[in-house]
Amino acid sequence: MRVLITGSNGFLGQKLVKRLAAESGYSLLCTSGSADRISQDTPHDFLQVDFSDPKPLLEAIASFRPTHIIHTAAISSVDVCEKDPRQCQTVNVDIVRELAAVAHKQDIHLTFLSTDFVFDGQNGPYTETDTTSACNAYGQSKVDAEKVLHDSGCRHAILRTILVYGTPNKGSTARNLVIWAKEALSKQEAIRVVSDQWRMPTWVEDLVEACHLAAKKQANGIYHISGDEMFSVEEIVREVADYWKLDPSLITPITAQEIGQDKNRPRKTGFILDKAKRELGYTPTLFRTSLERIEEELNSI
Repeated sequence: MRVLITGSNGFLGQKLVKRLAAESGYSLLCTSGSADRISQDTPHDFLQVDFSDPKPLLEAIASFRPTHIIHTAAISSVDVCEKDPRQCQTVNVDIVRELAAVAHKQDIHLTFLSTDFVFDGQNGPYTETDTTSACNAYGQSKVDAEKVLHDSGCRHAILRTILVYGTPNKGSTARNLVIWAKEALSKQEAIRVVSDQWRMPTWVEDLVEACHLAAKKQANGIYHISGDEMFSVEEIVREVADYWKLDPSLITPITAQEIGQDKNRPRKTGFILDKAKRELGYTPTLFRTSLERIEEELNSI
């Protein structure tokens, strides 16, 4: 397998590169908008790309001749997508059209990362066949990109996921919900957490494995990938506090309306995972178990 990975410097991207590089018989071409952050001990080639000009990326594909593309790169910030719709369109939709066209022409299998934000949160948890109805620009860009893939004729798997969390990559300053809550509470900082939004959070290592399975099996269609437990955002943070024996009195519940997220964030998403379990062999990790694994990883850094 010759795999092109976009967004290789990202939270998911770096862990995916490490996972695939550990497999025998894999060649990796990694691409990102910034300089290579992958360890030089990990066998891979790298190309820095700017999605505003897809030509170098397409030339690299022609040269590398991948059997698979795993497209993790995206603007995932709801606020950035709202403030800069042109950039959102370029990165989240237009580049997907370019990749889908070349994948169709060269018979490359394409795995695409999408989101629970394609749904408005009125009828969760959702199956893959439920009608999409995004309530923000980010979610709509993923709806549009999914349609591009459907219409392109290329072989593709769409992996929708929810609230990805896990151990930060070495040197990264980015923080997901679990790590943010742990670090803030460890410093005795008071935090305000939304109590009326519900999600099935996804451990990043489970998502890595789902990407690997989708590519390896050359899966076709949409797959829902997340944890198998529903929590409010507040409940997630309280689970973090309980596991690491941190002070729960520092946690103040607030409503989505108080921070202006009642209209542009889905209230309750969550996924029915039957298809991914059946067709991919996907097995989500229990949230509490993932915290144990995160603790082990943090202690080994």
